[in-house]
Amino acid sequence: MSFGGPQWPQEPQQQGQQGYGQQPGYGPQGQGQQQGDGSGYGYPQPQQQGGGYGYPPQQQGGGYGYPPRQPAQPNPFPGAQGSGDTPDWGALADASASRGRRKRLLVIAGGVLAAVAVGAIVATAVVSTNNKNDEAKNGPLPTGTVSPTDAPTPDPTFSSVAPPPPPNPKDYISDPKKDKAPLTAEGLFPGKKLTMNGRPYKKGATSSTTNCAAVTQGGLGGVLKRNGCQRVLRATYVDDGVAITVGVAVFPSEAAAQKAKEQAVGGIAPLVGSGVGDFCHATVCLRRSNAIGRYAYFTQAGFANGKKVTKADKPVFQASDDLGTFAFNQIYARGRSQASAAAGAPRE
Repeated sequence: MSFGGPQWPQEPQQQGQQGYGQQPGYGPQGQGQQQGDGSGYGYPQPQQQGGGYGYPPQQQGGGYGYPPRQPAQPNPFPGAQGSGDTPDWGALADASASRGRRKRLLVIAGGVLAAVAVGAIVATAVVSTNNKNDEAKNGPLPTGTVSPTDAPTPDPTFSSVAPPPPPNPKDYISDPKKDKAPLTAEGLFPGKKLTMNGRPYKKGATSSTTNCAAVTQGGLGGVLKRNGCQRVLRATYVDDGVAITVGVAVFPSEAAAQKAKEQAVGGIAPLVGSGVGDFCHATVCLRRSNAIGRYAYFTQAGFANGKKVTKADKPVFQASDDLGTFAFNQIYARGRSQASAAAGAPRE
């Protein structure tokens, strides 16, 4: 068995405005008069609205050979009209001068605006040509340009060589040339007890031997020997009437350890002592095997009182799982420790 773990307005002339001396004529009413006319005394001609005393009739309806007057047109120059129909030449002159002044003001204003625009363009050009010496206002210089002190700013450089990957712990527990750390039973199984998944286990006896076959049962010794076993380290743990011996066998290569796991028969011999009596002799016990790197590990678990183990005995299976996981963790921790030391060592 195995396990893992973002424009100016225009004012129109009012209709019916009378000219100079315009008022009604003297004479009998109804003779040669029209409604609203003003016949002059001795002048029998009828008048239109606004006629009087020898003046020709105005606007519509001329009389006695006088041509009809045209309708009065709006004055294009407000405020320039004098008495009657005579233009006020002084007012016209004032209006013309006013227009001239307005044109001059517009020309002057346009010139000022043009000068301002040209000045802004020149100022922008000056700032653009001198910004290399204005680092405080325009921000830091780009990389690779000349600084205000004329000292070149170097461009960043990067190495073309990629850093090596971190060491793999498994490499150190798979190759004997890298796996050089001391290996002892007490180093592999430290302390007086261990706790796995909240379950405490008391440690009993430990051992280490180079005679791999001597600490096995059944045909496991021959399997270890054929695959070049170099050493076996064992420790026994107990919990609530269940005893477990875990053995770790060391091989010269990862391939050899894998073969030993696959070929395993029999089991590791129980290790008694230090308060743990004989178990798993002449009875049924639970045997398991697994491997990592150049290490293969085996467990044998059973009742301390010699009772046979069945599939219903979960405490035995649980204890076997806990100790197998513990062995795996200890072997891998060995590789991790050596890989970490190699990563921190100075490179030649």
